[in-house]
Amino acid sequence: MAQIQHVTRLAAYGLVEREGLVLLARAGVRSDLPGTWWLPGGGVEHGEHPEQAVVRELQEETGLAVRVAGEPAILSDLLDIRARGILMHSVRLCYPLVVEAGELRAEVDGTTDDVAWVPRERVASLSTLPFVRRALGLPAPDPGRVVVIDAGRLVDEGPDGD
Repeated sequence: MAQIQHVTRLAAYGLVEREGLVLLARAGVRSDLPGTWWLPGGGVEHGEHPEQAVVRELQEETGLAVRVAGEPAILSDLLDIRARGILMHSVRLCYPLVVEAGELRAEVDGTTDDVAWVPRERVASLSTLPFVRRALGLPAPDPGRVVVIDAGRLVDEGPDGD
């Protein structure tokens, strides 16, 4: 049996809302969960401040120039990414953001392939990771549960990370 690799990932995501709509990005084929919607954002690079990371990621994934408008919510979850043999502890800083400029467009050759303004009440019906629902104050599984990803699909939200 293959050894499970334990990985910790720090990421910064943007919560952008306007007139009852939430900005979401759809995971593309280069991600572990193609077709899943989440807040735009991504990994914080070594030496990069999370506020800089979220601004950079939003520009890359959406074409929008944004500014941080408050303190981040700190969310944490465990992802069992079976295809890669990884149990990932993801620590996510979810920043409230304001759009300053730009035209909404999808990322080219990245881990996302679409972006959209989605009515807040529709988010719960989309395929999302639990952190998206928690960031929006929607019903979500307990953050201590392990999210199981297998064959590019969200399979289960198991009982714990042991």
